[in-house]
Amino acid sequence: MEVILLQKVENLGNLGDKVKVKPGYGRNYLIPQGKARAATAKNIAEFEQRRTELEKQATDTFTAAQGRKRELEGKSITIAAKAGNEGKLFGSVGTVDIAETLTNTGIKVERKEVRMPQGPIRVAGEHKVEIHLHTDVNVEITVNVVAEE
Repeated sequence: MEVILLQKVENLGNLGDKVKVKPGYGRNYLIPQGKARAATAKNIAEFEQRRTELEKQATDTFTAAQGRKRELEGKSITIAAKAGNEGKLFGSVGTVDIAETLTNTGIKVERKEVRMPQGPIRVAGEHKVEIHLHTDVNVEITVNVVAEE
């Protein structure tokens, strides 16, 4: 299936690129999410008419992500969790906990923006966590997990 991208998609292409994708990916994800359109002659002509509008929208989104990155740079949060004597947590600290703590400090972060490739945090201490704000904008924050008393 050939689609034309209406916005930048990670590991696929930029705005306006015509790419081949598997039919299920295009039909079930890209098109319903508004990230792409089927590459028909009509849709390509419509895209060319809206190109400047879409480019401006993409630039605004990128600028907003840069602003949020400046707010988060060097940010450190502390999360209290129940832990044993050796610092091993009873449970874990995951993306929901980190997003919730950041939102409570005044910076709106969604759960899906928190990237934890090693999985949830299961040990007390200082950990680096990546926040993915845009396809081109990532920022690393410090999460300090302390034992709850």
